[in-house]
Amino acid sequence: MTNDTKGNQLFPVFLRLDQLHMLVVGGGSVGYEKISAIFKNSDNAIVTLVAPEIREEIKEIAAQYPLLTLIQRDYHYNDLDGKDLVIAATNIPDLNKRVREDARRKKILINVADTPEICDFYLSSVVKKGDLKIAISTNGKSPTFAKRVREMLEEVLPDGIDTVLDNLRSIREKLKGDFEYKVKKLNEITSVFKGNDDIK
Repeated sequence: MTNDTKGNQLFPVFLRLDQLHMLVVGGGSVGYEKISAIFKNSDNAIVTLVAPEIREEIKEIAAQYPLLTLIQRDYHYNDLDGKDLVIAATNIPDLNKRVREDARRKKILINVADTPEICDFYLSSVVKKGDLKIAISTNGKSPTFAKRVREMLEEVLPDGIDTVLDNLRSIREKLKGDFEYKVKKLNEITSVFKGNDDIK
């Protein structure tokens, strides 16, 4: 558990879901929310979803994304074989707890929906503008607030941000010198974004 006196102690990472195999347990509204978020962020995510009942909306997503495999039956311990990450997304607390215990036994990181205190990782609220992606965390305290911050950032950030990123990549690739020099030059160039004329 995190220590509230020190603020949010989570370490943010961006996962290559096209190189990891994720298991989602649950095919109801929570499972649909998680699957939607996954494929909104990663078209080539490799996901297996297991549930005795699967919503039609999830089946529609599976029709669009061939790397989403649906297995319509009860969850089994062996469903964790070969998986790198797990999301327990059912509305049955005892089942979610069992999936968590199984994942811990196999040393697989798990997110248990709506139960932040037993999660190894959280799914962030994400701002996406082209190649720019910003993840927002409230340390599991208020996903609704994270959603509002996301909406605010989506309004503020320009739609043409990809052009800026492409230009910066081009400049970075043309810069000569060592790593320290390149960082200094890119800091000078990007200082205009914060309106700071004092370049150190």
